[in-house]
Amino acid sequence: MSFSIAGKTAIVTGAANGCGLAIGRHFLREGANVVFADMDEAALEREMGERAAEEEAARIFAGDLRERLTIANLLSLTVDAFERVDILVNASRQMIPGDPLDPENDQVETLLQQNLLTSLRLSQATAKRMIKQADDDGDHSIGSIINLSSIAARRTHPELLAYSVSSAALDQMTRSLAVALAPRRIRVNAVAFGSVMSASLKGALKDNSDYRSEILDNTPLNRIAAPSEVSDAVQYLASDSSSFVTGQIITVDGGRTLIDPVTAAPAH
Repeated sequence: MSFSIAGKTAIVTGAANGCGLAIGRHFLREGANVVFADMDEAALEREMGERAAEEEAARIFAGDLRERLTIANLLSLTVDAFERVDILVNASRQMIPGDPLDPENDQVETLLQQNLLTSLRLSQATAKRMIKQADDDGDHSIGSIINLSSIAARRTHPELLAYSVSSAALDQMTRSLAVALAPRRIRVNAVAFGSVMSASLKGALKDNSDYRSEILDNTPLNRIAAPSEVSDAVQYLASDSSSFVTGQIITVDGGRTLIDPVTAAPAH
């Protein structure tokens, strides 16, 4: 079975750091053309600016994708550079902990805008481009959209209310768009992951020595995922090997969602 994405063109958002950056770099190694998109221009330049200047298969795009004009500009840059877009990876995510009982807390609105609506609008615009560039009426897939979600959609952490709600909404958006775009031969899936060794998690582990033990105790495989393990799952969904897969939420969490974190009551 081949997971080849060689020669395909991908847009990866949230690509200045974390899983987005790891996925973009992974796609480049696998022979894809990649547009690295992020709001943080300085981080994009630091991580990918030199490579984008030297490598024909890489481009960077800095802008606020909450703005519709920015979405249009991103697609224009992609098509100008590579003539088409075959894969969209919505990897831009934000997590803000907070008090769920604070009436002044507007984090749900903020994260629905960032984690859901931005991905929805970019997916809609990208799907239109995929449909426009399709050159036949066959039955093969003409494009793949992959959303990065979280197991927080199925777990209950009150301080992560906004993140959990936006993740659950993203999962449902994935399913709904999958059905809506299936007649146009565009597949829509998501990868929901648990703890991945990103720069932010490394910082959290450094600041809290007990946090690592807590994660491992609640993960049956007893380790933290490498970013490449998320990239591999995303590549599968982007490749033709998943041509009959749509509307699915693939979980990459080491078994974390399989166990009940609440300690059982002692027997009487």
